[in-house]
Amino acid sequence: MTRQSGQWRGKSFIQGGRKVVRDALYMPALVAMRFNPDLKAKYQAMIKAGKPPKVALTALMRKLIELANALIKANRNWVIKEA
Repeated sequence: MTRQSGQWRGKSFIQGGRKVVRDALYMPALVAMRFNPDLKAKYQAMIKAGKPPKVALTALMRKLIELANALIKANRNWVIKEA
């Protein structure tokens, strides 16, 4: 949620969605931020662009949901990308 009115810009904060899902994805997003090269790069890019760390972490949580949905839809398993 972004608090803004006209020229005034307030801080953004995380609200909405299902709290149980947010709680369940928080720790996996932290691990992905540290150890998954693609998600780590995405997180660092968002931080470099000036996003607050919690907002960047929430974006990774959404990315994990999208990735899981894509894997389920394609009936595939997760495969580690070889360098």
